[in-house]
Amino acid sequence: MCLAVPGKVMSIEEKEGTRMAVVDFGGVVKDVCLEYLPDLQVGEYTIVHVGFALQRLDEESARQTLALFEGLGLLEEEFGDQWEIAAKAAGADQPADGPAAKEARA
Repeated sequence: MCLAVPGKVMSIEEKEGTRMAVVDFGGVVKDVCLEYLPDLQVGEYTIVHVGFALQRLDEESARQTLALFEGLGLLEEEFGDQWEIAAKAAGADQPADGPAAKEARA
């Protein structure tokens, strides 16, 4: 599932001619393109979908939405380790080819 997730802009810089931000989604940090919201500033909240900031959002709405998504398990589904999520769904402790298994073999 692809969600439009609210996040807080932590920093902004230009990368190869494109205005980009580091955005915090309740503990998960991702790079986000700001081309659709060129006046967005550090400290503001935005709705992000597929790596693009689409809309400015007030802090209270962002926090409420993040809490709801987290309570429903949607943040883990959207940002979590997909190997681990699939393993849990299948009833396994850890997939044989997942990151933890690879690390254990190293």
